[in-house]
Amino acid sequence: MLTLIQRISETTPSDLRHTLPLTAEERTRCRRHLEPEPGLSLYLNLPRGTVLQHGDILVSAEGDRVQILAKPEPVLTVTAHHPLDLLRAAYHLGNRHVPLEVTQDYLRLSPDPVLQDMLHHMGLHVHPDTVPFHPETGAYGSSTHHAH
Repeated sequence: MLTLIQRISETTPSDLRHTLPLTAEERTRCRRHLEPEPGLSLYLNLPRGTVLQHGDILVSAEGDRVQILAKPEPVLTVTAHHPLDLLRAAYHLGNRHVPLEVTQDYLRLSPDPVLQDMLHHMGLHVHPDTVPFHPETGAYGSSTHHAH
């Protein structure tokens, strides 16, 4: 078993032994056992509160390096004809503490029929997708960099 204990800031592609695709929710769980492929057993033993981002490199005590990838997952992508409508939607979703990816062109959230209906009633365009999801980590999170 390979125990990953630390996030490092730099590496070269030749240093990488494996990649580890994780969903947005899986990237918030810093202590867990994973078997991403047959014959590969990993244990994440990272500091509590660690939120992993696409492109992060984790290292084991032995020096093995693994790159985190944002795994495509079902999401709702929300767009609007007017930027103010997108801002209003972000406000209402934020009041519900929904994990949310925020860009100037779209919002992205996990599928939820009630929220999808609310967004439709607000006049927004909501499209189901299966893509990597990069929700905001929060103003007080221990990892606030974005690598997407």
